[in-house]
Amino acid sequence: MRENKYQAYLIDELERMLPGCLVLKNDTSYIQGIPDLLVLYEDKWAMLEVKVSPVSAVQPNQEYYIDMLDSMSFAAFIYPENEREVLNALQRSFKSRRQTRVS
Repeated sequence: MRENKYQAYLIDELERMLPGCLVLKNDTSYIQGIPDLLVLYEDKWAMLEVKVSPVSAVQPNQEYYIDMLDSMSFAAFIYPENEREVLNALQRSFKSRRQTRVS
């Protein structure tokens, strides 16, 4: 599967999983290494770097941005083999942030 096809599928899955979310595709030529997708949901956000397999090439700075952005909110590499795990972690992250804010 090509990355753009997987990315389109993933956007549909995110919109189904998080009704009302906004998924934005980032311009990879603007900041080299910035993750592909920004997910905005209620007062939370996440960034996802879409790959077609766990052995897909990682571009310079991608790991740096994933680590940095994950420490701020949620960021991860996502590919078909870890999709369920990442989406479940994303849901848990969004849920825990909502509970923390309400407390």
